[in-house]
Amino acid sequence: MNSNHTAPRALTSRLYETEQDLLEMQNLLMEARAHTSDWRYFHVGEMMWGFFMVTCHLTPQEYIRLWHDADGKLVAYAILGEDPSFDCQVLPEYEWTGIEAEALAWAETRVSELRETDAKRWGGHLVSGARQDDPKRIAFLEQNGFRYSGEFAEGNMMRSLEGPIPESVIPIGCQVRALAETGDTSDRAGAERDVWLPWTVGNVSDDDYARLMRLPGYDRELDVVAVAPDGVIAAYVNCWTDSLNRIGDFGPVGARPPYRRQGLTRAVLLEGLRRLKARGMDRVCVSTGISNTPARNLYESIGFKIVNGYRDYVKTE
Repeated sequence: MNSNHTAPRALTSRLYETEQDLLEMQNLLMEARAHTSDWRYFHVGEMMWGFFMVTCHLTPQEYIRLWHDADGKLVAYAILGEDPSFDCQVLPEYEWTGIEAEALAWAETRVSELRETDAKRWGGHLVSGARQDDPKRIAFLEQNGFRYSGEFAEGNMMRSLEGPIPESVIPIGCQVRALAETGDTSDRAGAERDVWLPWTVGNVSDDDYARLMRLPGYDRELDVVAVAPDGVIAAYVNCWTDSLNRIGDFGPVGARPPYRRQGLTRAVLLEGLRRLKARGMDRVCVSTGISNTPARNLYESIGFKIVNGYRDYVKTE
């Protein structure tokens, strides 16, 4: 690998424009997974939530860059997110031909510009990441001044959908169902905030969540919630599908603090498994912080096993 190559001349690059670009980003990830392995690339669900965060607080047309071949096919994309964060996904046949270096240069230039106008928001170290078994990406990041800080690592977990899925034990008066077409949006956004704030993932307004529900790839029937007797959404899981590779994804997952340790998160996860199996998925993945022992124990209790790991790399040079 030589990360100093420039991108092939046959490629063109531009900023994100429309939802057609989002559909092509989804297709890129599914195609790439089909030609590699389950953990070489992000699941479309992981990408969708990252894209959603950009729509909440930034502008896709300014913070996502795309690369196309001579036939107009999308072969790579890069996302610059808050905190700030950088991710680049490239089809296998175009990896390490210079796109990654070009994408990182774009992101770093953009961050430098942003720091001049809003140093408080963009002044932190640039963060990226790599799977623990991806030596080329790790080498690329290290060659460009990134280091694993030891502060954050995820366990990537997988569960087969072969065989029966355990029945849920739901507390009396509670209900597990899909998010309602109308009437639930505000409380669903509120649950996201209650679970995740002050982290960026929890900075979601009611209007933001309504926007997520309109994005291609979101499926309301796979937005599974547990509703308490008082009508409050107590726990939830967003489920996502990759129909090409028949693999589902969970995320985000959460329960409001007053409703934890009551079996409600387990109940929505089991319902999510059933719904993903009904959609033709044959396995499901989920990721959680290595240090988050309660979450890891919960996932393991319903059949998930750690099969890989993801580490944050921070640009310190």
